[in-house]
Amino acid sequence: MSDDHVVLAFDTSAAHCAAALLIGDRIVTRTDDMARGQAEHLMPMLERLLAEQGLVWADIDTIGVGTGPGNFTGIRMSVAAARGLALGLSRPAIGVGVLEAQGFGTQGPVLSTLRAPRDMVYAQRLTDGFPDAPPVFTDLTGALALAGRDDVAVLGDMAETLHLAHGLTVGTPVVSVIEGIALLAADPIYALDHPERPAPLYLRPADAAPARDAPPTITP
Repeated sequence: MSDDHVVLAFDTSAAHCAAALLIGDRIVTRTDDMARGQAEHLMPMLERLLAEQGLVWADIDTIGVGTGPGNFTGIRMSVAAARGLALGLSRPAIGVGVLEAQGFGTQGPVLSTLRAPRDMVYAQRLTDGFPDAPPVFTDLTGALALAGRDDVAVLGDMAETLHLAHGLTVGTPVVSVIEGIALLAADPIYALDHPERPAPLYLRPADAAPARDAPPTITP
């Protein structure tokens, strides 16, 4: 049992299972790259992470979860897990946007980015780590417009593309995304601004769509 405040954070919005334990001022992380199978992998991974630090589920004070944007299935799975743990442990669950977590602790204006399908971009502009506006799903031109004319540093896996296409400066994140999720979930002011149950952050329509053809008529 720990006397420190313990935050368990996890994220499956990309092709990985990532988890972090924030124990007081100390943080321990683990990331397992995997394109599929996160649903079966996540809970045993979290249990091992706790056990390695001599902790059990009851020692958790706060749950943090990445809410996206990213892979629809992965986001739904991790948000459902966070809600279930919050209910079972009677602990708060805080949803954290991945783009905001990526910009945690940065100074000045930054454009936090993630690669989206079909050559599109998930992007969010932040100043000193605080969002200037909600995240968007856009193309490279829209990302450039969002960056503005300031000396903006670009973070994330679209940074190099925006640098080559438009000359934007490539920045360096202060922490990893999973660390940012844990640190934001631990912030009581952030928690006050996110009082509801975690919910998936979807910025684009799902790839799958219902069939448009009418179903066949069944005659008696």
